[in-house]
Amino acid sequence: MAEILIILQVVLMAVLIYFIVSSNKGMKTKKIIINKENRKEMDKLKKMRSIALTIPLTEKSRPKKLEEVIGQEKGILALKAALCGPNPQHVLIYGPPGIGKTAAARLVLQEAKNNPKSPFKNAAKFVEIDATILRFDERGIADPLIGSVHDPIYQGAGALGVAGIPQPKPGAVTKAHGGMLFIDEIGELHPIELNKLLKVLEDRKVFLDSAYYSSEDPNMPDYIKEIFDNGLPADFRLIGATTRRPDEILPAIRSRCVEIFFRSLMPDEIIEIGNNATAKFGLEIEKKAEKAIGEYCYNGREVVNLIQLSGGIALNAGRNNITFEDVEWVIENGQYTKRIETKISKEPQVGIVNGLAIYGANQGITMQIEVSAKKVLGNKGTLKVCGMVEEESISNSNRRIKLKSTAISSVENVVTVLNNIYDLNCSKYDIHINFPGGTPVDGPSAGIAIATAIYSAIKGIKIDNHIAMTGEIGVLGGVKPIGGVKAKIMGAKKAGANIIIIPKENWSSSLDGIKGIKIYLVESIGEVFNKVFYKNEELRFVENDANIDILSASLRDDIKGTI
Repeated sequence: MAEILIILQVVLMAVLIYFIVSSNKGMKTKKIIINKENRKEMDKLKKMRSIALTIPLTEKSRPKKLEEVIGQEKGILALKAALCGPNPQHVLIYGPPGIGKTAAARLVLQEAKNNPKSPFKNAAKFVEIDATILRFDERGIADPLIGSVHDPIYQGAGALGVAGIPQPKPGAVTKAHGGMLFIDEIGELHPIELNKLLKVLEDRKVFLDSAYYSSEDPNMPDYIKEIFDNGLPADFRLIGATTRRPDEILPAIRSRCVEIFFRSLMPDEIIEIGNNATAKFGLEIEKKAEKAIGEYCYNGREVVNLIQLSGGIALNAGRNNITFEDVEWVIENGQYTKRIETKISKEPQVGIVNGLAIYGANQGITMQIEVSAKKVLGNKGTLKVCGMVEEESISNSNRRIKLKSTAISSVENVVTVLNNIYDLNCSKYDIHINFPGGTPVDGPSAGIAIATAIYSAIKGIKIDNHIAMTGEIGVLGGVKPIGGVKAKIMGAKKAGANIIIIPKENWSSSLDGIKGIKIYLVESIGEVFNKVFYKNEELRFVENDANIDILSASLRDDIKGTI
């Protein structure tokens, strides 16, 4: 019996040794295969990294410091004030594409680090994320912005997953802790993500949940317990950039941020960017080609792309200078659109007035409103309004907004004012109002301009072509405040107007510093009419209404004064 037991023990030991040897051999073989594959892939990776093309001109042209961002001096000053001091704020940057928003955001952290009073340390990180490509799982499995939890039921949970322990995965808000988080095109961020972000901005930490977490589990690692109980740190400053208008951004995020506006680039600034890009390309450019670039490009990206293509043509032809013909060929092939600069009329005209409007990211433009009036028999006159965009459609990944114009209602309001106050009886005329150019017209802010043009057309009085105006008109003839007044004034100045009429309630000391123009403040439509009309011998006699003075044909003496 004892001999049998010894034999069994020997057999069992032999089997055990065989399995141990086989297992070790299998593990060794597996390790050899892994190492072989690892060396193979590492060699491929090293070979790929040893290959490099030339640095693209877009990268060479990228600003290296804030002073190199052209045309945004005021915006950068505001950005530095918001982020480079001892108490940095969250920031939203508005502006059209390609004008330096992203470049300025990338550079402002280093500027803040240079200030000894700034809370940003040398190790502070700049984390960048693009809202247009941000994808997340509503169940919380994956969220690159806020963070997520890898529950043990999912593949890849590893040793902790085998032990039934959920694993928190930090998102961009935690990675940016102690630094800055830049969200490009924040206006495209999904509402769910935006609401989560608002909570993070308020708490300055991220709280994560998991059905597999239990604070009473003795196997739960301390760091995971700390994360679930007290949250992941997320104390950062947000910089959001968008090409949308402020009214398209959620008010809750706007109220937590300082709003900064970057403006569109002027032709001379476009030319400066082109010259800088040409120099970094190692080429020269003709003056005529420079001018063409200023006329056809609207932002920095377009300039750099045009220079790169026209420079390629020059180099392929064996030349070191970019000619006008090179630029012209790229413009024609790329179907570039010429920059249309609105200008005031060269002389006073009947029924044509310079109104003011806002388009894009708070950019002001002059909008000529045209009115014709023809007397008809009886009270059977018609009122036609054309040329405006009556409805704008704005859409993103989760919603669609339709903005209805109130311009037609404003025209009807103006007609009521002219009938009641000036007894014009507009129903005796076929009145045709045209808004050239297809610019979206909100209506109310064009009220005094529409009233001026209709009155001019009916009475046959010329309107001073050097005057531009904006303001809402009430049914009793009062002039009410409007939005975007400073941008509108700058648009009028750019178009060549030197006298601007605005509502008195829109006045602020910031308008005092605008050089080269005179601003008149009005409270009633009568004050507007007192400043804008001509009367000369060539026109038919115009009755001098009780509430309006008809002025001389030459530029009036009152215009020569100041506010």
